[in-house]
Amino acid sequence: MRDGYVLLAHRHPSRQWYPDCWDLVGGHVEPGEQPVEAVVRECLEELGVDVHDPQPIPMPFSDPTLDLHAFLVTRWDGEPHNVAPEEHDDLRWFQPCELADLTMADAGALPGIFGAIEAATR
Repeated sequence: MRDGYVLLAHRHPSRQWYPDCWDLVGGHVEPGEQPVEAVVRECLEELGVDVHDPQPIPMPFSDPTLDLHAFLVTRWDGEPHNVAPEEHDDLRWFQPCELADLTMADAGALPGIFGAIEAATR
């Protein structure tokens, strides 16, 4: 999050899982890796940025078969850019009021995203 805006990645239409929709940046937790380590690694691999102090946030997800973790990131080194074009075909900063109109990978995550925005802007 930067200046009240949220960075989302548009998942490439050719992706097998959740194609052609907007999503939080991130990915799988590798064996032996903690979720916080995974978000740091994934942000470097997908955005080319080194994140600092990611904060876990409560985030409901609709798919109970997935073990998902969400983090609020407000500090990083570098400028986010699409380092993984095979995964994402767009990165964009959104105002919170724009999120409800997007096709999200999991619309059930929106309340958690709004909660994180509110907590970060206090």
